[in-house]
Amino acid sequence: MISATTASAAAPPGAPDGDGALERAARSAAGSAAAAGVTVRTVDDLSGLRAVTDFLAATWGTPPGAPPLPTDVMTSAVHAGGAVHAAYAGRELVGAAVLVFQPPAERAVYSLVAAAATSDRGVGLAVKQAQRLWSLERGAERMQWTYDPLLGRNARFNLVKLGGLGTEYVVDFYGPLDDGFNGGDESDRLTVTWDLRDPRRAVDDGASARAGAETLCPAPDGGPLALRSGERLWCRVPEDVLALRAEDLPAALRWRHAVREVFTGAFADGYTASALSRDGWYLLTRAAASGAPTSAQEG
Repeated sequence: MISATTASAAAPPGAPDGDGALERAARSAAGSAAAAGVTVRTVDDLSGLRAVTDFLAATWGTPPGAPPLPTDVMTSAVHAGGAVHAAYAGRELVGAAVLVFQPPAERAVYSLVAAAATSDRGVGLAVKQAQRLWSLERGAERMQWTYDPLLGRNARFNLVKLGGLGTEYVVDFYGPLDDGFNGGDESDRLTVTWDLRDPRRAVDDGASARAGAETLCPAPDGGPLALRSGERLWCRVPEDVLALRAEDLPAALRWRHAVREVFTGAFADGYTASALSRDGWYLLTRAAASGAPTSAQEG
């Protein structure tokens, strides 16, 4: 359990803490929980897992009987050595996340889903920091997950707040999704890779250099979509894609396809997504320059 006052940094065998990463993670987890006013703990009982299932279904607006992650799948994930984290404000469930381990040689975990009912209060950060601590305690060094690259708020949280890197672009990852967020759109996803031992990556969205950059192509709204200056690329996303989907789905799909073309081309050339500015511009940089992994590991 991670609360406003306590956080365990006890490492099991095989999880050395010579660089103090566990201690830092414990402080971050406790501090994030305190700031959000929540308690974060792992859940493994059936009633607790059912509550998480219901919470995820309500958050995503899925049809009855079709939650984003069913209880039986979460039960199997926990039984296989993964974890379900839940955040509580008093007795109210306000955040949750589910992770599993990747193959042992990767020393990495994969977060299947994460959600927060009150993300503006820092609940999402508290849950991710709890996942980070739990994973480090068990010897993992990296965490990966995916998100919709058109969701600017999620992009800033993943790339700027946490310091992750967008290391892979996948076209229509899930196929059609029938829920309150994705209905009618195509499910392109950006894979985030998060360095658990040292997530404090310096983030620069390159806004000052963007002013003199060359325009490469127009966006669906007539403004610039992609810019280049030297080895830096920028790509703009719509201000509020959720509202755009609800009001004009064909326009949202035009944005999807336009951003997809920029990202797939850039990633094929060795770029990663390293930041998103407040006005909706992704910064894409070469892997070596951005600090992204360059080995055979994922990303």
